[in-house]
Amino acid sequence: MNHSAYAVACTLVLLIPGAPPAVQAKPVSPEDRTFFETRIRPVLVEHCYECHAADSADLGGGLRLDSHDAIRRGGQTGSVLVAGEPADSLLIQALRYEGPEMPPEQPLPESVIRDFEVWVERGAPDPRTEEPPPKTAEPQEEVLWSLEPLEEPPLPKVARTNWPRDRIDHFVLARIEAAGLSPTRDADPRTLARRLHYDLIGLPPSLEAIETFVAASERDGAAAVERLVDRLLASPQFGVRWGRHWLDVARYGESNGNDGLGRNPTFPHAWRYRDYVIDAFNRDTPYDQFLTEQIAGDLLAADSPEQRDRQLVATGFLALTAKPAKAMNENFAMDVVADQIDVIGRGVMGISVACARCHDHKFDPIPMRDYYALAGLFTSTDTLWGVAAHEGLTAPPTDVHVLQAAPTVLPPPDFVETVLVLDSNTGEPRPIPKSKWAPGTPLAMGVRDRKEVADCKININGESKKLGDAIPRGFLSAVSLEQTSPITVDPQQSGRLQLAQWLTHPTHPLTSRVMVNRVWMHLFGEGLVRTPDDFGKYGEAPTHPELLDHLALRFVDSGWSIKRLIRTIVLSRTYQLSSSTSDELVRTDGANRLLARHNYRRLDAEALRDSMLQVSDQLDLRPADGSIIRHRDILVNLAGNLHQPSNLRSVYLCYLRSSPPPELAAFDLPEFTSVTGRRDTSTVPGQALHLYNSSFVIAQANSLARCVLREAEGEEPRVRAAFRRALGREPAETERTAAKRLLHSMTGPPAAAHTDAVQAGAQADSQDKVRPWASLCQALLITNEFRYVD
Repeated sequence: MNHSAYAVACTLVLLIPGAPPAVQAKPVSPEDRTFFETRIRPVLVEHCYECHAADSADLGGGLRLDSHDAIRRGGQTGSVLVAGEPADSLLIQALRYEGPEMPPEQPLPESVIRDFEVWVERGAPDPRTEEPPPKTAEPQEEVLWSLEPLEEPPLPKVARTNWPRDRIDHFVLARIEAAGLSPTRDADPRTLARRLHYDLIGLPPSLEAIETFVAASERDGAAAVERLVDRLLASPQFGVRWGRHWLDVARYGESNGNDGLGRNPTFPHAWRYRDYVIDAFNRDTPYDQFLTEQIAGDLLAADSPEQRDRQLVATGFLALTAKPAKAMNENFAMDVVADQIDVIGRGVMGISVACARCHDHKFDPIPMRDYYALAGLFTSTDTLWGVAAHEGLTAPPTDVHVLQAAPTVLPPPDFVETVLVLDSNTGEPRPIPKSKWAPGTPLAMGVRDRKEVADCKININGESKKLGDAIPRGFLSAVSLEQTSPITVDPQQSGRLQLAQWLTHPTHPLTSRVMVNRVWMHLFGEGLVRTPDDFGKYGEAPTHPELLDHLALRFVDSGWSIKRLIRTIVLSRTYQLSSSTSDELVRTDGANRLLARHNYRRLDAEALRDSMLQVSDQLDLRPADGSIIRHRDILVNLAGNLHQPSNLRSVYLCYLRSSPPPELAAFDLPEFTSVTGRRDTSTVPGQALHLYNSSFVIAQANSLARCVLREAEGEEPRVRAAFRRALGREPAETERTAAKRLLHSMTGPPAAAHTDAVQAGAQADSQDKVRPWASLCQALLITNEFRYVD
C-alpha cells in the first residue's frame, strides 16, 4: 500500500463508525499483580514494614515501603527504584549488601532477592492504590462479604413492572431506578446477533445469518432469540470459546517458560488437557464435576477406560506449573505446591491463599496453619509432567512421568529408557521398558497420590529447610458450610478428593459466586465483582451483591450447568440492552456500574484472529490433532520459535510461555504462568502498527480480496461484497465513495514493507488486480467496527 493509498485507507477507517478509546497507560497486569502479591508484598511485610511503614515507631532513613507512591518517592537518599534497572536500584543493592545492608539481621535468601530483581526488571509494577490506614489500638474484626453464607434475597420492587423479562432484570432495574435513571433502549436485532455469536462461539455471523435472524425477530420476537441462543450453545464452537476462558484461569501453557537457565522446556502432552476442557464445556459437564475431575480425577471411580482416561487427563490442571530449574531453587517442591494452592485459591475460590505461606495473611482471614493444611494435600501428591527432555532441570528426580490417556499416536523419545503408565484396570503404575514401548503409547500430564501420604510441616519464613510443626491436612477455617457432618481428609489418601467435595458443597460461599462472576464478566466485559480473582479485602465489592447471590444459588440449583447459566443471562433484558446511551447516563455512571447499558468491548486476540480467518474463508473449524510440539525437540531456547502457520481456531495454536503465537502477541495475551481471570485491555500505538504490518493480516486481506473478486463482477458490487463479508452490512454512500477513491489510488507499486507479502498472497491471481482490493480489505479488517463488538 503506497503512502497515498494509506492516507485514503485511513480516511475510510475513520468514516466507519466506532471511535477508538484514548491511548491509556498500561495497568498492572494480572500476572504482575500475582507476582507482587505472592513474591514481593509478603517479604516487604515480613522484613521491611517494621522500620519502613506509616506506623513505624522510627521511620528508617525517611523511607516508606508500604504504598505505591511512598516506595517511588524514596527516602533521605533519594529514589530506591530505577524501573527496569535492578543493578542501579538502591533497593536491590541493599538486599545484596552492596552498601546499605537490608534487612540488617541477615541477607534474604538468593531466590527472594532474585524475585525482587525480576520485579524491578518488569518495571516494579505495584497494584497498591491506597495509602495504608493509620494503625488503631483495637482493630475491629470485619467479616469478609464473600465468606457470608449464600442467601436468596427477596425480589426487589420496581416501578416499571413491564420492563423485566427475568429475575435478573428486577435486581438491575431496582438499582437504576434508585439512582433516578432509566435503562437505555434494547439493542437492535443486528447488533444482538453479532453480540451473541461472539459471546457464545467467538466468531462473527455471516450477513445471511444476520438477515435470517432479523426476519425471525420481526416475526417471532423473543422466541427467535431463544432459538439462536440454543443453536449457538449446541455448536461445538461453544466449547472452543468458553474452554479458552477457563484455560486462562488454569494458566494453560505448552512450555515451562524461563526456567532460570535461559531454557524453555516444553510440555508436549499439555494439549490433552486443552482438549479435555473444550470437550467438558461442549458436554456441559456440571461445574462441580468439572472441578472434581481436575482436582481428584485419579481418585474417582470410572465406568469405562475412556472415562478413566478423561479423568486422568483432567488432573493436568494441577500439573501446569511454571517452575524454575530445580538446580536454582532449594524450595522447588514447595514452590510447585504454592502454585497448586494458588490455582485452587484464586482460580476456584477467588482468594489469594499464597500470602499465608510465610505468616498469617495480613488482610484476609487465612492463618498460616490453613496454608500448610492445604499444602499437605499436595505434598502428598505426585505431580507428573509427562516425558520431557532433561526433566531434571525442571522436575523432581523420578522416572514416573506418565499417565495413561486417550489413544493418540506419539513417537517414544530416544532419551527415555523406561516409563511408568497407570494401568486402566488396576490403577497401579506399570513399568514399560523402552524396547516394549511401542509408538502409540499415549502420555498425559497429571497427578496421583504418593505411596506415603503425610501432613506438611510449617516452613518457617517460607524456607523448606526450616521446619516447624506438622499441620493436619484440611481446608480454610474461615469457610463455614451448612453440613450435618464435616468433610474430613481420608488419612489413607492425599485429601484432594475431600478438597473437591468441600469446594463443591452447595453451601460453599465462594465457589459458585466466583464462577457466576466469571461467566457474567465474559458476557458483559466486567464482572459483578470487578476483581474476578480477588474476592478478598482488597478486591472490589460486588456492584449488585443480591444479584450475585441469586445467580450463585440459581447456578447450584440448576445442577451447576454452565450452559443453562449462560442461557439465563443472555435471555435477560439487561444483557440485550444497547451500548448506545444518553449523555446523562455517561455523566452519572461512566463506568456502567448500574448496568443501564451494555459495554462496548474490543475483541480479544483469539476472536480477532479467528474472525479474520472466517471472513476470508480460511478458517478450519476442525479440532487440532494434538500439538506441533509433540513431534519436536522438547527443550527449546527462549528465543526458539516453534510456531507454524495454521488456519485452525486460535485455541489450537501453540501457547509456549515466553514465546506466544505471533499473531496474538500484540493484543494483551497473558503470560499463562498464573491464574488470569481477566485479561488486560490496553490500547497502544503498537497494536495499530501490528495490524498494518502483520504478515498474517496481509495474508487474510489478500484471501478476502480473492473471495470478493470471485463472487462479484464490477467495482460497485465488489465494494458491497467486501463490506458484506467483513462487516456484515451494506456500505453507506460515503463509505462506497471512500472505498472507490482508495481503489483508484492504487496505481503505483506497493510499499516496500508489503511487497513480499502481497506477492505471496496474490499467487495465481494477477498481482495488479488483487493489490487494490487487498488494500481495501485490509482497511476494513482493521476498523474499529470489525475489532469491537457492541
